Amino acid sequence: MATPLHLEFERDIVELQKQIDALLRSAEEKGIDVSSEVRVLGAKLEVLKVEIFQNLTPLEQVHVARHPRRPHTLDYVSRLFTDWVELSGDRTFRDDGAVVGGWARLNGDSIMVVGHQKGRDMKANLKRNFGSPHPEGYRKSLRLMYLAEKFRRPVVTFIDTPGAYPGVGAEERGQAEAIARNIREMARLRIPVVSVVIGEGGSGGALAIGVGNRILMLEHAIYSVISPEGCAAILWRTAAEREKAARALKLTSSELFKRGIADEIILEPPGGAHADWDETGQRVKEALMRHLDELKTMEPEALVRDRQAKFEAIGEWAEED
Repeated sequence: MATPLHLEFERDIVELQKQIDALLRSAEEKGIDVSSEVRVLGAKLEVLKVEIFQNLTPLEQVHVARHPRRPHTLDYVSRLFTDWVELSGDRTFRDDGAVVGGWARLNGDSIMVVGHQKGRDMKANLKRNFGSPHPEGYRKSLRLMYLAEKFRRPVVTFIDTPGAYPGVGAEERGQAEAIARNIREMARLRIPVVSVVIGEGGSGGALAIGVGNRILMLEHAIYSVISPEGCAAILWRTAAEREKAARALKLTSSELFKRGIADEIILEPPGGAHADWDETGQRVKEALMRHLDELKTMEPEALVRDRQAKFEAIGEWAEED
């Protein structure tokens, strides 16, 4: 069965867009003026998008973060950067398609880009392992971060994974060790590191490339120690309680910003990032440039202290009513 290209709560948006498209086709075929009708429907569509996407439940936010049309890392690379040169392999086992990385320029400045990569059809998803990295993916990412440190260039990471791959082969090749090493070594990097959660931020698989001086989140992205389905299966013995789990996990950008985990929420266009890739990319680019400009003024030792202080603060215990 093919993956649906829209979510259940987007049905009214899709139907209204179809009406607009039908009007435009009719105008082209018959040579009639429908500009006023299209203008009215277009305004109604924009209002509808805002109303729906401003009132999503946590579980609906999860569905948006996993949207099949949501832009992935390479979609941002093509929109934000120039002179992209992809680098492959971990120099130990193989290249992992679930993690991409390489040199690029952001407004002329050389940076290292690392990110999770999902596919859009079955063939691509098999190549990308549905965005779930093997150990060699994390070892590749760390190799590239070391390279960036050698040349004193910043690192930007894009987080979008349901979690690290839990298969037998991955465990045999040291999945837990690879994740732990990345977390430790990223904490020590003497260069600016900015992480952007663009979709799913799942467990240690996300944290392994997410130890940044700044953590930015797209408005409808999520970041959590476990998926709502996994949490529900453990706590309530049924994935049917995923709505309750999603609320309890506090995984939305607004909840994480409130708790000091996310440093900035990047607002998405009406209808979500999947509705306008170019506008979303522009907003991410502007946020990245602001934070990198700030971090580039800091000394290497200060960058390390800043990053470690951020993550130590995340571990502080607080009672909630």
